[in-house]
Amino acid sequence: MNNCMNYESVLDFYKEKSVLVTGNTGFKGSWLTMLLLHAGAKVTGYSLHAPTQPALFQECGLEADGRFEQIYADVRDLDALKQALNTAKPEIVFHLAAQPIVRDSYKDPVNTYATNVMGTVNLCEAVRTALDENGAPVVRSFLNVTTDKVYRNNEWSWGYRETDVLDGFDPYSNSKSCSELVTHSYRNAFFDSMKDSAGEPFIRVSTARAGNVIGGGDFSNDRIIPDCVRAIMSACENTESGGRIAVRNPYSTRPFEHVLEPLFAYLLIAKAQYEDSRYQDYYNVGPDDQDCVNTGDLVSLFCDTWNRKADPVISWENRAEADAPHEAGFLKLDCSKLKQTFGWKPAWHISEAIEQTVSWTRVWMEARSMPERERAKAIWDEMEKEIRLFLREDGYLGDRVS
Repeated sequence: MNNCMNYESVLDFYKEKSVLVTGNTGFKGSWLTMLLLHAGAKVTGYSLHAPTQPALFQECGLEADGRFEQIYADVRDLDALKQALNTAKPEIVFHLAAQPIVRDSYKDPVNTYATNVMGTVNLCEAVRTALDENGAPVVRSFLNVTTDKVYRNNEWSWGYRETDVLDGFDPYSNSKSCSELVTHSYRNAFFDSMKDSAGEPFIRVSTARAGNVIGGGDFSNDRIIPDCVRAIMSACENTESGGRIAVRNPYSTRPFEHVLEPLFAYLLIAKAQYEDSRYQDYYNVGPDDQDCVNTGDLVSLFCDTWNRKADPVISWENRAEADAPHEAGFLKLDCSKLKQTFGWKPAWHISEAIEQTVSWTRVWMEARSMPERERAKAIWDEMEKEIRLFLREDGYLGDRVS
């Protein structure tokens, strides 16, 4: 699938821009941090330590990378957030920090709401009160990353639009619905009235509601691609369950997309509203209808792709749980607004997304026995390769700065 977007100009925009990313030690946050570093941005990360073991943030060498400032702190800590913004003085803020797992939200709803709702309140407040020496706002562009699950799920066969009701069912989904409402309230009550010299809102605010993100480097619990990777690891260790992937909801349809799809959309939205306040809005980011597949088909595609290229052989089995917590059975996004506003469209079909995910996994498996620096370089090089393929611009990204 050809991508009509000029993402080279999007990356060029971030050169020398001061950018703060919350949740940058997570899966998506690590990929975003890498993209911003390549673009030449002055990056500050604000996050807890990497949430999984292993973690992409460590495996690709970001943890030891001295090209950006890393603040290890919690979004539930308002004072720490305020201090971070007052020190970094970011022009652009990406909010990715979250408790992101549906099933974990059933186990610990209080922490889920505290992180996803009050974390958003705290960041909005820190953005609102971060001022320069002249008393003007520091932040120009603020993007809150939420989820496709913010909508009241009616099990419709068509995609949800940005105007549909926000009312997630489970604590995770609902907390993200609340995060959206918090952002809307801060925009209406505060940000839109903080004007620049042209009479436009100085702080421009959008939210992005992305589909189910897949790609190399996700090691989260209760996610299907990491479950595939864990099955490969078990098979390599010759454990009894090795090579078999337990799929809880094989018939659930989701808007799966490669991690680079939403990340470049986030960069695009934040750039556009920075330059023109008319672009601040609420955007869905997901695949086209033909690439919304059920979980069983996704795992079959992963297994087939892996088995053509590498050992050990893997397969999956239906492990539906009778008393499992509620999860939506059918979920799609209507991304017409993003397409009509920016001329955006997905770059990769689901088969290409799986191809790159398998490629990353093979490199990581082969690099596990390498010394730390060599392993990080091999993984970083694989990520660079995937970005070049995504951009269709071989040679655009320069060599990694050691």
